Amino acid sequence: MTHALPDAKLFACSQSETLAKKIAEEYGIELGNVITSTYSDGEFQPSFEESVRGDRVFIIGSTHPGSDHLMEMLLMLDAAKRASARHITAVLPYFGWARQDRKDKPRVPIAAKLVAKMLETAGATRVITMDLHADQIQGFFEKPVDHLFASTVFLPYLQDLNLKNLTVASPDMGGSKRAYAYSKALESDVVICYKQRAKANVISHMELIGDVEGKNVVLVDDMVDTAGTLTKAADVMIERGAISVRAICTHPILSGNAYERIANSKLEELIVTDSIPLKQECKKIKVVSCARLFADVMKAVHENKSISSKFLM
Repeated sequence: MTHALPDAKLFACSQSETLAKKIAEEYGIELGNVITSTYSDGEFQPSFEESVRGDRVFIIGSTHPGSDHLMEMLLMLDAAKRASARHITAVLPYFGWARQDRKDKPRVPIAAKLVAKMLETAGATRVITMDLHADQIQGFFEKPVDHLFASTVFLPYLQDLNLKNLTVASPDMGGSKRAYAYSKALESDVVICYKQRAKANVISHMELIGDVEGKNVVLVDDMVDTAGTLTKAADVMIERGAISVRAICTHPILSGNAYERIANSKLEELIVTDSIPLKQECKKIKVVSCARLFADVMKAVHENKSISSKFLM
């Protein structure tokens, strides 16, 4: 005896509406109708304007700080739960607060664990996200987590560039695993940057482990925030004889004067996904959409099919 699948419905948090529309188009269905009412003091209330009873609901929204983005996701999860949705999947192209994944000094929170528990308490029965800052964040959840990799969209772009003497680089020691994975796929050498920080977002010293002379270098990282690390690494590599330096970073947080830094840097280009919408245009920033990746995985999840083919590395 076979059981009919519940209907799949996609809804967008306001901060990810543009990406959600692309995902819905790739999925082949219309984006669901949500109305958000806002009180004069800033409090807001999202409302599903259609029935979700018994359905599989996908709620799409990156939770980059400020906290309103996370709060909107939590409220929509709670609304879906109270509206009797059968399955509720939180689709987080960017999982915010992920840099706080451990206690690195006394008397600080583990925010990534807290956010995971909040999402589950609000009603998420599954989570789909991409390029977590640390892989072990998956262990903070008691619900299934599909952790996607942006390499699925970045590798074809890099291969189309057909760069000679290619070298993959990590801007810090923590990203070495990611760099080695890219280098294996691209059959290239690897360089690691060793950096010391004076404080958060401030680099006091940087050294290279490896040779970049005569190489076209591609820096890989999960996110770019102030762009201080990337631009500093590009400067050091050009000084050491690199022909060109590009960077691929999944999540374009780009806070502070990041856009100005990138525009004035020695980076050839910065390639990012649309997990977070850009705040402004920059000639050096190239956006590669992750919409098809998410749509394909969401459809496979809904139809109870394997998604292992989507994990290039």
